[in-house]
Amino acid sequence: MVEDLDMSVDLGGFIIKNPIMTASGTYGYSLEYGRFFDVKKIGAIVTKAITLEPREGNSWRRLFETDSGMINSIGLENVGIEKFISEKLPILNNGMNYVVNIAGSSVEEYVRLGEICEENKIKAVELNVSCPNVKCGCLEFGTDEKSLHNLVSRVRDVYKGCLIVKLTPNVAEIEKIALAAQDAGANCLSAINTLKGMGIKLRWDKGKFHKETVSGGLSGRAIKPVALSMVSRIAKSVDIPVIGIGGIYTMEDVFEFLCAGAAAVQIGTANFTHPDIAGILVDEIHDFMYENGIRSIKQLCDLLRE
Repeated sequence: MVEDLDMSVDLGGFIIKNPIMTASGTYGYSLEYGRFFDVKKIGAIVTKAITLEPREGNSWRRLFETDSGMINSIGLENVGIEKFISEKLPILNNGMNYVVNIAGSSVEEYVRLGEICEENKIKAVELNVSCPNVKCGCLEFGTDEKSLHNLVSRVRDVYKGCLIVKLTPNVAEIEKIALAAQDAGANCLSAINTLKGMGIKLRWDKGKFHKETVSGGLSGRAIKPVALSMVSRIAKSVDIPVIGIGGIYTMEDVFEFLCAGAAAVQIGTANFTHPDIAGILVDEIHDFMYENGIRSIKQLCDLLRE
């Protein structure tokens, strides 16, 4: 790569080498994708959501493919913060830029997770207040500005690093939610998490319909227009950086989110079918910038937003 190109992005004090990140829940703890390319080349990975205690996740069907994406109902399966710190963090600290996504069922759980992240000098945390696949916590904080403000401010009191708040699209006025997070001390926002969705499969057999249903979070290409709209609305409402998420598969998709006001993007569902997509996008954006005399991501964004 050409060394004098500045592809770095400042996410409220957290500097990433380029605008390509991977979305929580789609990238494990990073080890899973190392066989496909050098994951250290991307801006940052975002870990699976980490809770205080280990979670097995939901026991029913977890993935349901749709025409333009998928519905997931994983239920925040993870190893828990203790095992994450002892087993996963040393690997992440080996030259990798990362964000730890945390989730809880109560304010107190989020606060304790924030304290542990601070104690372990984790540079960036993403608050998951938008997962629709669990019975309590997450989404109930992300849909009410007062609850969200209280949660973010409480975590801000104990955690001094870059605090990213991941927003849900399942609200009427995303601007109010975004402003509440900013006013409470968020350094950056990421949007959007999945949309609530349902998948139904019907099979006719011996005079009777047999059905299978899955309710959970819809992601993939189907949600990109919604994500672009919400990123644009959020970016016009706040003064902190916004990370765009939703149906990103190509360099053109990345450019559309930057055009809408995003500072960086997270790749989600595309990782499942194209496990090296994040690395490919870094290379494609670099080559585009070099071939067209664009020396920085800031200049690229300025051109996209003219």
